[in-house]
Amino acid sequence: MRLRHLILVTTALAGCAGIAQAQDAPTASPAGSGAPQATDAADEGDIVVTGYRGSLREAINVKRNANAVVDVITAEDVGKFPDRNVAESLSHIPGVSIDRRFGEGEKVAILGTDPALNRMLLDGHALASADWGGNDNDPSSRTFNYSLLAPELVDRLEVYKSPEPRIEEGSLGGTVIVRTRRPLDLKANAIFASGGYSYNDRSDKGNVRASGLYSWKNADETFGVLVAATYDKQNLTRAGVEFFGYDNVAPNADGTYNSPFVNRAANGTLSLKSPGATITGGTIADLYKAASPFGINYAYFQQQRQRASVTGTVQYRPRPDLTFTLNGLHIDGNYNNYSQSMYTIPGAWTGSVLQSATVSNGVVTAASFGAAPSQSAQLDTLVRRTKLKTDNINLFADWEGDNGAKVAFSGGWSKATGGRNPEYLFNVQTKLPFSYAFTPNSATVNFTGDLTNPANYFTNPNNNPAQIEGRPVIINGTQLNAAQIGGLDYSVTTDRDIFGGYDATVPVGWGPFNQILLGSRVTDHVNRVDARGINTYLTTSRTANQLGVPTLTTPDGTFSGSGGMGNATKYLNLPDQAVIDILANAINSPLVTKVGASTKVRETVIASYVQANFDQGPVRGNLGGRLVYTRDVSNFATTPSAVANPQPVPTRVATDYLKLLPSFNIAYSISPKVIVRGAVAKVIARPRYQDLAAATSLNDITLDGGGGNPNLKPYESWNYELTAEWYPRAGTLLAVELFRRDIRNYIIAFRQNVDYFNALQNRITTYNVSQPINGAKATVNGVLVSGQAEIWGGFGLQANYTYQDSDTSSVDVTGTVLNLPYLSKHTVNVIPYFEKGPFQARVSYNYRTAYFRTIGRLGSREMVAPYNQLDASASLNLLDGVVLSVNAQNLLDETYLQYNATPDRPTAFYKNGRTFSAALSFRM
Repeated sequence: MRLRHLILVTTALAGCAGIAQAQDAPTASPAGSGAPQATDAADEGDIVVTGYRGSLREAINVKRNANAVVDVITAEDVGKFPDRNVAESLSHIPGVSIDRRFGEGEKVAILGTDPALNRMLLDGHALASADWGGNDNDPSSRTFNYSLLAPELVDRLEVYKSPEPRIEEGSLGGTVIVRTRRPLDLKANAIFASGGYSYNDRSDKGNVRASGLYSWKNADETFGVLVAATYDKQNLTRAGVEFFGYDNVAPNADGTYNSPFVNRAANGTLSLKSPGATITGGTIADLYKAASPFGINYAYFQQQRQRASVTGTVQYRPRPDLTFTLNGLHIDGNYNNYSQSMYTIPGAWTGSVLQSATVSNGVVTAASFGAAPSQSAQLDTLVRRTKLKTDNINLFADWEGDNGAKVAFSGGWSKATGGRNPEYLFNVQTKLPFSYAFTPNSATVNFTGDLTNPANYFTNPNNNPAQIEGRPVIINGTQLNAAQIGGLDYSVTTDRDIFGGYDATVPVGWGPFNQILLGSRVTDHVNRVDARGINTYLTTSRTANQLGVPTLTTPDGTFSGSGGMGNATKYLNLPDQAVIDILANAINSPLVTKVGASTKVRETVIASYVQANFDQGPVRGNLGGRLVYTRDVSNFATTPSAVANPQPVPTRVATDYLKLLPSFNIAYSISPKVIVRGAVAKVIARPRYQDLAAATSLNDITLDGGGGNPNLKPYESWNYELTAEWYPRAGTLLAVELFRRDIRNYIIAFRQNVDYFNALQNRITTYNVSQPINGAKATVNGVLVSGQAEIWGGFGLQANYTYQDSDTSSVDVTGTVLNLPYLSKHTVNVIPYFEKGPFQARVSYNYRTAYFRTIGRLGSREMVAPYNQLDASASLNLLDGVVLSVNAQNLLDETYLQYNATPDRPTAFYKNGRTFSAALSFRM
């Protein structure tokens, strides 16, 4: 970690400690007091603190009184959550981090574990989830896309880092419980309304945002209704350079290499595939062993995100001990996007026309090439139509007796749809000579010739017998012989969840035990992908200026500041409607169901738990266990290998397992202001749904692919927590947390070369295919230090530091041990704030060190470079109940940078831009 970050967080935490010590002296508690002070009201009499400071105090109280290791974020008021994005708020919690690959936080990692292994529960229950189909690391994950959840609907976020038996299983690092508001808890005729405008300087576009809430209850407080709605629109523009992994990164088993530039004879003699090419920085033997970029892509991505949600809650209390609650939620999200990718594959396409190569530290960092024999580069255009929809309805019946006995029945249904519906794909090629050069944070690609001239591009000229999944494409009674230029891909994900169960609390007087909690739940979950497609062909190759559509070029400044340089930053662009028109006017196959890409996983879970709560003097906590039965039925189709024109074979696999998950939480109040906690639990996290479906997807250009494994076992872990918390006075907290995760059955990607039929080449080709398998072990150890304090005159400070490290038995293609995904060794949050009278302001700074993200193309170990995020917000109460607020996100305009294992092998540079917003809100 950089020295300045260490100094920053150390100073902030030391400041919190000093303030706490100074504030603590005049308010020392009487000796012998054992129980913690339950609320801040006890500290300061009748003084009521509201606003941001009030929300922090409430969060401290919830944490202080919990029996488990919990962190909390609460809303300041109805419709007033600390951030414009729920994931961004969660990232301020110690041990929680987010990935900002698309600018805003979508998923959260908790205590060094992959976001896919941490669940989000809405009011304690699972919510079906589907994504927009463009995030390559989230195929049918079990987590939730927090960008869909309007923060105006949230009352409180609870992050349980240590589980209790009563909480639904399935999280390895921690569970996020989102609490929403209920009408009988609010005052009658509570109203909130807000309207605002946001602007992103990268897309150079602005959008409106609006939300509203109305809550009513009768005078007897026996019946209440709450309705809330939100609308948000956002334009994203991301430009950057991507590297499609690296060729020749490791020797074969016999010690030879697969150099794209050098031939090796049987007797070991080396020769250039392009005689006369010059080598700088080494010999032909160095070039033979050197790694080189498999592909270099100048990616231009545009997306418009429109999100609208409506939620409603009805509560009826026919008698004081019985309450019925009906919740409904509907979310509509339009995530339409357009991706244009101008890329070259130097070795495979132009290795035979190499003119010069520079070798540095075992990598070909620069090279130039002559005119290609077939193609030197390709422009892919992908127009995605994506509509996300989530519907949820839950019914709760809660009874509470006079003696503290409770019984609650609950049932619910949720359904989410998403994916590509459809994706229009069209591509053209060019033969122009080019050169490339790159450094750890920049890439330069220059073409000889005009890359903006449509006449320099042509469609696929290679006619072949047309087929889809081994079935011939019949046009006018005969099999079509033509060249594929693209097509339409329909890949719709449907996620559906139904649950029912009960929870009971039984008061007891068994020594230190005061409550027995027990319950059961049955869940039926279906995750399916329905794939269909159309292939599009031409019988004669055409240049782009012969396609009969308008053409554009990449806008000026698109790649500025991203690290992408050279004339490749300015290439042919097509309007999205032009792509659709080109495909419509070509030869199209019938729309067919893609058996090989369609999957269905049905999961049935039956769980029961017993939890004993105890409270004896300064000691309190709970112990118990959760018994969970899981049955998975996976339906998919396998693609036969080494067979020409293979047809997928439908397959069904069923598995089941029974797991006992014990847990123990204990809190000991050393004094009224000092609490130490300990926790130990066994937890599981189930595999991604798509990992349970063994369908194989192949890329006929990059010659790699991936599949699933229906026999995967769940991740299992023993989790340990130890914390010490000091609450010297209201609004002040200093805490230290130690944690450990001992993980078994960790799922890793196993790669092997397999021969499959390549429809573009019309022959059997070797692919590098990844498949998930169990077997790896991993441990995560970490320490969290956090503090917050109200300083003086309205100033306050929050700060935390996380250190975490992992040890795994997983290795990449070079034999290097892998870290766990999304685990940064060091993470820092510093949030100074000011709140006095009608004015409030806050600055949020976040820093995280490099982290492993995923195994990418050709087995590349995708690392994300250290990342800084600086946000700011302010608000002013103009009138009673009328507030003007402003917000700025990513003020540093940080570059998102990825590399393969070491920084000298970059794999991506992205710029997402800054976002500025303003809103006017009213509440009463």
